[in-house]
Amino acid sequence: MPTLHIVIPVFNERGTLEPCVRGVLAAPLPEGWDRRITLIDDRSGEAHFPAVQALVDVLQSERQLLTFHRHKVNQGKGAALQTGFDSILSSSALDHDLVIIQDADLEYDPDDYASLMQPIIRGGADAVVGTRWGRHYRVKSLKHRVHMLGNGTLTVLSNLMTGLRVSDMECCYKITSIGWLRRIRPMLSEKRFGIEPQYVAALSRLKARVTQVPVKYDPRGVAAGKKIGWKDGVRALIVIARERFSRRK
Repeated sequence: MPTLHIVIPVFNERGTLEPCVRGVLAAPLPEGWDRRITLIDDRSGEAHFPAVQALVDVLQSERQLLTFHRHKVNQGKGAALQTGFDSILSSSALDHDLVIIQDADLEYDPDDYASLMQPIIRGGADAVVGTRWGRHYRVKSLKHRVHMLGNGTLTVLSNLMTGLRVSDMECCYKITSIGWLRRIRPMLSEKRFGIEPQYVAALSRLKARVTQVPVKYDPRGVAAGKKIGWKDGVRALIVIARERFSRRK
């Protein structure tokens, strides 16, 4: 049975992790597909980690397909994703299985999995990047509009460097096959949010067929635990420029 591998990095998200994981487990998938969660705790603090461990214990008692890792020190989202990718690639995962990234908050809706999977299943794409922006998204505040414009600027610059034509390079939802992940993984090194432009640049360097699918999005603020900041935007610019150089080389 083909499997969708869901990689979930988590850091200090005790209030959102369980409903997120339950949403992942309940999300409809195409007929005949199974799912497996790879959860990586990026050294959550003492106030948060007991909730992570308790959830892992419950999921294991329910015999859910779950692999769990915990970093010895906090390293960042990119490092957690690399740990998850390495875990999957060293397992018995098949090349035609799929792997998707899922943030541990409630900004993204796992019910979008099926639509994100379809272009690859049908053979029309090697990878899919979700897009939060478009007619389906209603801007709720000035802060959200500024966030959208900032992401849009980074995406335009990324597209200029990679030659791709996506509208939301920073979107969490990126999905590809295990076979493609084997080729992408050696190109990933960013420890924090720079992993987003680096992942997209790797797809471009490998000449993958990339398409995009609209996804639902419910943004949260810093008070609710959002961790990305202006320094990560600067880092994204550096990664975009550097990866272009690497691509030429």
